[in-house]
Amino acid sequence: MRAEGVPDIGALRARADSEPDWYWPALLRYFAFPFPVPYREVLRTDRGPEWPAWCVGGRTNLSLACLERHLSTPTADKPAVISVADDGDVRQWTYAELNEHAARLAAVLQAKGIGPGDVVGLYMPMILETAAAFFAIIKTGAIVLPLFSGYGPAAVAERLRNAGAKAVISVDIAMRRGNAISMKRTLDEATAAIGAPIFQVILVRRPQSPLTRPSDVDWLREVDAVRTAPRSEIVDAEAPAMLVYTSGTTGAPKGTIHTHCGMLAKNALDVLLCLDLSASDRLLWMSDMGWVIGPKSLVSSLLAGATLIMAEGSPDWPIPGRFAQLIEQHRVTFFGIVPTVVRQLMRTAPDAITRFDLSSLRATVSSGEPWNEDSWLWFFEHVCRRQIPILNYAGGTEIGGAILCGTFHDPLKPCAFGGPVPGIAADIVDTDGNPLPPGVPGELVLRKPSIGLTRGLWNEPERYIESYWKRIPGLWVQGDYARRDADGLWYLLGRSDDTIKIAGKRTGPAELESILAESGLVTESAIVGLPDAVTGSALACAAVPATEHGDEDQIAARLSELLAQRAGPPFRPRVFVFVDALPKTRNQKIMRRLVRAALTDSEFGDTGSLINPESLDSIRSARRISPARSQP
Repeated sequence: MRAEGVPDIGALRARADSEPDWYWPALLRYFAFPFPVPYREVLRTDRGPEWPAWCVGGRTNLSLACLERHLSTPTADKPAVISVADDGDVRQWTYAELNEHAARLAAVLQAKGIGPGDVVGLYMPMILETAAAFFAIIKTGAIVLPLFSGYGPAAVAERLRNAGAKAVISVDIAMRRGNAISMKRTLDEATAAIGAPIFQVILVRRPQSPLTRPSDVDWLREVDAVRTAPRSEIVDAEAPAMLVYTSGTTGAPKGTIHTHCGMLAKNALDVLLCLDLSASDRLLWMSDMGWVIGPKSLVSSLLAGATLIMAEGSPDWPIPGRFAQLIEQHRVTFFGIVPTVVRQLMRTAPDAITRFDLSSLRATVSSGEPWNEDSWLWFFEHVCRRQIPILNYAGGTEIGGAILCGTFHDPLKPCAFGGPVPGIAADIVDTDGNPLPPGVPGELVLRKPSIGLTRGLWNEPERYIESYWKRIPGLWVQGDYARRDADGLWYLLGRSDDTIKIAGKRTGPAELESILAESGLVTESAIVGLPDAVTGSALACAAVPATEHGDEDQIAARLSELLAQRAGPPFRPRVFVFVDALPKTRNQKIMRRLVRAALTDSEFGDTGSLINPESLDSIRSARRISPARSQP
C-alpha cells in the first residue's frame, strides 16, 4: 500500500477490484517475479470473463521464482524445507539442496521422455522428497498431478486415467499413526486397472523394499547417476503447471488447472500480501499434497524465502497436542489449522496444548470448515493466548486459494473474515445476482475473473461453464453461502447446496451445528436437508455423542428441544442418528453431501477423498431416532 500510495486496506480492495490493469502488474512488480520473456498485456478478456488470458506473451517457470532466484542470495543456505516423520525423525534441505535434488530428478524425468505438457502424478506423503518431486516436474515444463496420499486404488486410477498421466512418482510405504501403509501396493493395483499405457513409476524406497515391476525406476539410483542437471524449461506463462482434482459437493471429480503465472500471482497475493508471510517466517500448515493447501504452503513459503515445516502423519498423534509440540520444537511463526481439529481437541484438557511453548507464533491461519464460536474462542484462548490473530481463510481448489481472508489490517471477531482478497471482486447476491445488504445471507460470487481461477476443467469445458458460470450468467458462483455484518466483516455459512430452506428461511447447516456443539452433548454433527413432500425439506442430524451423556434417545430429545428454542420450532430435526465418526476428507472437512446420500439410500458418487469411507455404512445402518415433537 505504501509503494502504490494506497491509504488503507479498504481502499486497496476497492481499487484492486475496479482497476485490474493497474493492480495485477503492481502486484507482480512488487514481488519482482522473474519473467525471462516479459508479458505484453496482463489480462485479456476478449473471449468473455469465463475464459480470460493472463500475462499474455510472457514466458517463465514457477521454479524460477520459488528456487532459482534464491541461489545467488544468502537464502540459498537457509533451510527451505524441514520434514518431521510420523515417528519424529527430522531431516532438512536448504534452498540450494532442494534445487539440486529437484534438478537432478528433472533430468531423470527428461531422460524418460517427460517434457512440457505431460502430466506426472505425485502420490506421496509429506516428506522432503515430495518437495523435490513437485519442483522436478515443474522444472521440465510438465504438469504436476498431486494425489491424496490416502487414496485407494480406484480413486488413484480414475484420476491418472482422466489426466492421461505418463508417469507417477511415489514411495514404497507411508507412516500414519505408527502404521506402515503400502502406497506402492495401492499404486500397482491402480496402474494395473488402467492398463495401457504402462506408466513409468519412480519410487522413493527403503533399501529392503523390492521394485515390484520391471518398469519401476529407483529414485536414488537414477538421481545419483545424473551428471548434468538442467535449468528450468521456460514455458508460456499460461502453461498449466498443476492439475488438481476436486470432487467438491458433487459426485465426479473435477480436474482444476493452475498455470505458472496464476500460481505465482495467487500465492503471492494470498499468503505473502494478505497473510504477510515473509522470509523470516517458519510455516506449519498440516495438510496433504492432494489438497490445494499442500502445494500452496510449499509454493508460498518458497516464494517468500521462508521455511516450510512438512509434518508426516496426523496433528494429534502420537500425542493430542502434536501440532503444539511441533510449534515449540521448530519455532514455528505461522501455523495453519482446521476448525474440526480444534473441536476434537476440546475433548482433552487444555494442558495438552498449553504445556508447550508457543511464544514463537505471530499468526495462525484457519481453513477448511466454518468455525463455531465456542471452538474459535477456545483456540484463541489456548493457542493464540489472546495475543495473536486467527486469520480466517477460505476459497477453494477452483480458486487456487482464497476468496475471503483475514489480514493484520482488519478487525477481529469470532468466526469472521476481514473481507475479500483484493482484486477478486467478491460479492454476496440473491439468486438473480442482485447485491444483498449486510445481515442478509446469499450466494458468494465473483464479479470479475481472478488470476488464480482454474483455467477451465481438464478436458471438460462445458462442465466448467455449467458448474461455475451458468447458474447466474456473468458471475462466478462459488457454491458457498455467506453474509456480511454491519461492521463490514464477512462470514461463511457452509456450502450453498448444503443450505436448507425451512419455513421459507434459508439456513446454513453450520449455524445449527454450532448450537449442538455448544450443548456439550455431541462432539461434532452434520445437519442435512431431506426431501419432504409438504415442507420441501426436513432436517436430519448425524452426530458423534459425547460418551459421558449416555442414552441416545434422551440426547436426541434434548438436542431437538435446544434447536427449537434457539433456531425456532421448524428446525427440530425429524431424524437423529448417532455414530462413532462422520465422513471426512484428510483435511477434516465433513462431507454433508455423503451424509445426505447415506440417509436417503442414494448413490455416493466419488468417495476417494474420504479418510473413513466406512463411516457411510455406519450412518446407513444406524438406528434412526425421531424425537417426540412438542407443539410450538
